[in-house]
Amino acid sequence: MLPSGASSMPPPPNPAAYFPPPRVTLPSGLEILRTYSGAVIFLEILFGTVVWILVASTGVPLLLLQGWVMFVAVTAWFLSIVFLCVFLFGYANRIAVNWNQTDFLFHGTTFVFYFGAFLLQAATTSLHYFPRKFNSTTQEKLLAHHEYNISIAASV
Repeated sequence: MLPSGASSMPPPPNPAAYFPPPRVTLPSGLEILRTYSGAVIFLEILFGTVVWILVASTGVPLLLLQGWVMFVAVTAWFLSIVFLCVFLFGYANRIAVNWNQTDFLFHGTTFVFYFGAFLLQAATTSLHYFPRKFNSTTQEKLLAHHEYNISIAASV
């Protein structure tokens, strides 16, 4: 028999007492390149470089639209390199964040920004046939034929 006032059940655990550290399921070092996340980061760097080169090689008729495309391409390229270096050099094991969630948020945000940049670049490309100067008697197109082809490649 239990003494009076004692119960047979143990007291409930304190829920705030234990927070397990986040698990890093993404590997560190060169093994990151063998995962889907590493492959996506590598592709973001590769295609970001191509977009950066293609947009920079065209004449910029609409500064605001193509300026944003360049900003997205350069910023996403730089952040992709930093994110890849975090895993390549093993900093992910030293920084206590949920890397699975961070990876998901990084790729999702990058996708949204690249999609917005795609829409702006495609809008700039679609204005190919509009004249550059409306008050001029000459009909100079907004994009030359060569720049139009480069702009299409940058959009894709």
